[in-house]
Amino acid sequence: MTAYKITELKKFMGKLLATDCFDTFLLKEAVITTYNTFTIDGHLEKGFFSTEEWEDPSIRPYELSCWSDIRPICFSLIRGKKTPTGMKFVLHVKPDIREKLIAGSEVNIPAGYVKDFVLTIRYDGLTMTCITGVSFSGFLPDKTPEKLWDEAFGRFLVKREISFEM
Repeated sequence: MTAYKITELKKFMGKLLATDCFDTFLLKEAVITTYNTFTIDGHLEKGFFSTEEWEDPSIRPYELSCWSDIRPICFSLIRGKKTPTGMKFVLHVKPDIREKLIAGSEVNIPAGYVKDFVLTIRYDGLTMTCITGVSFSGFLPDKTPEKLWDEAFGRFLVKREISFEM
């Protein structure tokens, strides 16, 4: 787990909310506090879909909502003259990207042990911080997957010209 303090808040928020920069992620949770606190649960609601839609991977490829689908909603809640007093976004790397990241490394991780590469973005009214984490489906004493994700996210920020401090 590593914390990355974002040094150019306005630029980061523009990339997060107004571009496809973070569209390789799924949304698990969003909490945005402005004049109210708005909470979005990113889990797809089974009752909304027909049985055929729910079972069709072309319609519902993931258990969580794609960030690209929720991003405009979050942007509409944040947009305005006043800055939110707080925000939290919990994002998960899409499974196909997660598997490519693992396969492209020299890390020997048992298949299925890394459930999710997690990114938590927090804004407390002053500071924006991105915190990496890994969710495992079983016990793994090796910290190599966490190091892999920390390094990959650091490269992600550099490639997208997002300034940060560690």
